[in-house]
Amino acid sequence: MHAAHPTVSARSPSPLPSSQPGSLAIAPSLPSSPSLSSRSSPSQVQLEPDENPDDAEAEYTDASSHPCSLDGEFLPAGAPPPPPEAKANNDWSPYRNRVEFELAELLFTCIQMSGNHVDALLDLWAATLAKHDDHPPFSDHNDLYNVIDSTPFGGVKWEGFSVEYKGERPEGNVPSWMDGSYEVWFRDVREVTHNILASPDFAAEMDYTPYCEYTSADDKRQWKDSMSGDWAWQQADEIAKDAATHGSTFVPVILGSDKTTVSVGTSHNEYYPLYASVGNVRNNVRRAHRDAVVLIGFLAIPKTCREHADSGDFHTFQRQLLHSSLSYILQSLKPAMTAPEIARFGDGHFRCVIYGLGPYIADYEEQVVLSAIVRNWCPKCLALRTDLDNEAPSLLHCREHTDLLVDKLDPDTLWDEYSIIGDVVPFTNDFPRADIHQLIAPDILHQLIKGTFKDHLVDWVEKYLVKEHGVSS
Repeated sequence: MHAAHPTVSARSPSPLPSSQPGSLAIAPSLPSSPSLSSRSSPSQVQLEPDENPDDAEAEYTDASSHPCSLDGEFLPAGAPPPPPEAKANNDWSPYRNRVEFELAELLFTCIQMSGNHVDALLDLWAATLAKHDDHPPFSDHNDLYNVIDSTPFGGVKWEGFSVEYKGERPEGNVPSWMDGSYEVWFRDVREVTHNILASPDFAAEMDYTPYCEYTSADDKRQWKDSMSGDWAWQQADEIAKDAATHGSTFVPVILGSDKTTVSVGTSHNEYYPLYASVGNVRNNVRRAHRDAVVLIGFLAIPKTCREHADSGDFHTFQRQLLHSSLSYILQSLKPAMTAPEIARFGDGHFRCVIYGLGPYIADYEEQVVLSAIVRNWCPKCLALRTDLDNEAPSLLHCREHTDLLVDKLDPDTLWDEYSIIGDVVPFTNDFPRADIHQLIAPDILHQLIKGTFKDHLVDWVEKYLVKEHGVSS
């Protein structure tokens, strides 16, 4: 059931993430990724009043989020943000003129004309201009799309790579999944994050530093937004220990994914969307459909025939394909996880930012794959699934403990006694200060509402009523 732990290989010359095994070959359509690590992988506070209508006090860490200049020099307290760069009235770049811009908006946004119809329109336009030795604004729909994609503001362009199995093959009947090429599409999560941080719509609804909030009446701790939690505070403290990163703004990137089947007009095709947000934006903004949560990728869903569907090798490939893809997609964030970079925020100020992988929101089925555990076990702790009512505290899963067990124990012992799948390397092992067991977060709809209330509580009440009163006639 368990395969040997693989190593990485790829078509590009530079090394790829350690979560990518030798049985996977990635053919990117983007520059090669930087090298990554192997498997082993509060400060002073000040009291300030909270702006919320209820009477509360908040403690803020004093070690992070100081505005700076474009060169990274911290500004004195109260310094105004630099004025935005003025743009000339006739500057339509990357469009050459107003006609190009408005034509692109008309065809792509207003009419949403198909590529074939765009080509037909531009061909007719070119025919009328030929006698004047002139040409239309765009040569064809590809030219139009390329200019739109190069627009510095708005949506981040899509990129892609393909993944293939390059491991050992059985003699004779080779499973179809071993010959497949699996495409993954994504957008640069760093650029997406910059767009969210720079949006003036979020300037008044963004937390630049972690905080702890308490009620004034009875001094009870309150939790609401991501930056009000202990985890964000602890991350900021770790960042502040390094003199090179002290004063930087911690930006946790929240991820979420969920396989879905789209039935209308797609012949029941399955899709695997990946979403991202930042923990600095408050919860009410993320719930308001204001582009604080952004689609950043479509992950691959490998399929095989019924004969090989239960194959251990296929399951290992599925798991590692997910982790390798996530690691690859998130690579652009890694340099600024240890060395700060300058980013502009919606309030107009520049700040030194340090990224970190934040909570990953997923239903239980995905949590099993993401945390590389055996199904029906807990992704957070080592409690035996047959003894969940035991009041004794259970040891929590953590990256260091898992790595030690994988190094010392055989795969069967890991599986049976610790619920650990030892031949899968979590994508979080490729990033600093990241532990998938800490970051995994429940999907509220599937686990809390549907899972706890409907599937558990409602079913339990129905069974109780039947037992007490019988089945109604």
